[in-house]
Amino acid sequence: MTHIFQRLDQTARRPYSTQEYIRRILWNWTRAILIRPSPRMANRWRRFWARRFGARIDSSSGFKSSTRIFHPWLLTVGRHCTLAEGVTVYNLGPIVIGDHTVLSQDVYLCAGTHDYAKPDLPLLRPAITIGNGVWICAGAFIGPGVKIGDNSIVGARAVVMSDVPSGVIVAGNPARVIKARPIG
Repeated sequence: MTHIFQRLDQTARRPYSTQEYIRRILWNWTRAILIRPSPRMANRWRRFWARRFGARIDSSSGFKSSTRIFHPWLLTVGRHCTLAEGVTVYNLGPIVIGDHTVLSQDVYLCAGTHDYAKPDLPLLRPAITIGNGVWICAGAFIGPGVKIGDNSIVGARAVVMSDVPSGVIVAGNPARVIKARPIG
């Protein structure tokens, strides 16, 4: 038999506090009952409920009823931002989104992972920071701990696993700088 490094029998059974589990349950009910069936233009209603759970979302920003936010208390959204249909904000760690930023359909922000160098795979919750004037195109994946600089574009279906400098366009898997973003 070969040596097995990864030991799932040693992983944490409850990686969150009891209070966090309770908050998650209440948020999931709120999302299912009050947010998911809300009309398309009900940004104020959705912001109201997300804020009740600790989200910091500017009143000029909004998210769609199909946007899935895991921990609103770890989300900060700046001015004039849009989170489109099907966006997943898997924010086990904090996520900060700057001003005038767009997350297009089916973008996936993943601020959670496990330490694969340890046999018990402890949960890691690295932050994601997205700058001002950023456009993350449809279906892009933004990995744990990534910082995206101001005025950058992440191309459709790109997989971003490392920081993106300001003022560039990245695309591909893994995402690479394609060219500078023309900024008038």
